[in-house]
Amino acid sequence: MRIYVTFLQVLAVAFFATPLAAPQAMADNMLSRLEVGERATVVEVVDGDTVLLDDGWQVRLVGIQAPKLPLGRKNFQKWPLADESKKALEALVMGRSVVLAYGGQRVDRHGRRLAHLFLDDGSWVQEIMLSKGMARVYSFPDNRAIVAEMLLAEGRARQDGAGIWGNSWYAVRTADSLSRDIGSFQVIEGRIVAAADVRGTVYLNFGTDWRSDFTVKVSKRHRKSFSVGEVDLMALEGRRVRVRGWLDDYNGPMIEATHPEQIEILDN
Repeated sequence: MRIYVTFLQVLAVAFFATPLAAPQAMADNMLSRLEVGERATVVEVVDGDTVLLDDGWQVRLVGIQAPKLPLGRKNFQKWPLADESKKALEALVMGRSVVLAYGGQRVDRHGRRLAHLFLDDGSWVQEIMLSKGMARVYSFPDNRAIVAEMLLAEGRARQDGAGIWGNSWYAVRTADSLSRDIGSFQVIEGRIVAAADVRGTVYLNFGTDWRSDFTVKVSKRHRKSFSVGEVDLMALEGRRVRVRGWLDDYNGPMIEATHPEQIEILDN
C-alpha cells in the first residue's frame, strides 16, 4: 500500500508538469476516483486499445475504442487508421513499465483486465491516445469513474481534426442521416424534438415520427444512473445534444443509453 501511495504522489506531480496534463483540480479529482493496482511491463501491443503484459494478462484500455484490426476474425474489414493507432500505442508503451488503475469492473467477459494505464512519468495513456485522435471515448455503466476527463481530451482532438476525426468514416453523424450506419458505433448530434415517458422507459425523439426517426432509449432500470448524475431526461426536450453508442434498428435508428456520459448537452 505504501508503494501505491507514493506512486499517486508521483502521478500528481507529473500531471501538473506535462503539456498534456489536466488542471490540478481535475487531476486530483481523477486520481481520487481510481484504485491503483499492479505494475507490469508491456510486451506486446495487440491493437490501439489492447496490450499484453509480462505477467501474462491482456489489458483492454478501458473507456476508449481505437480503430479495429481484423485480429483473425473472418470477413472482418479493417477500420481506417487501425494500423496508425496501433503504432501510436506501441510508440507510447511498448517495453515500458506501466501501472494499472481501476475505476469500475476489473475484468471483462473475455478475461481481459479493464484498466487505465499510467507511465512512470505520470502520463495517462488513455488521455494521450484520445488527444492524438487515435481513439474515441467508449464508456460502460460499470466503468465510468473518469469518463468526463476523457470526453474533454476527445473533444480537443475532434475540434482540431486530429487522427480519426479527420477521416469521414469517423465523422460525427447528424440525426437525420443514419440509415447506412445501423450496427455500428457512432457519435451523433442533433436536437431532441420530444421526450416521452412510456411506463418508466424514456424515449428521446429526434424527429416528429417516432416510428422512423432517430431515438435514444433509456430503459427504466437505467434511469437511476441519470438521476444520480443529475440529468433530468424529460427536461432534455428541445436541447441540442451529442450522443454516442451502438446504433440499432428499432422503429428507426436507435441508441440505448445506459449511463449519462453517453449524452452531452451542447447548448448550455
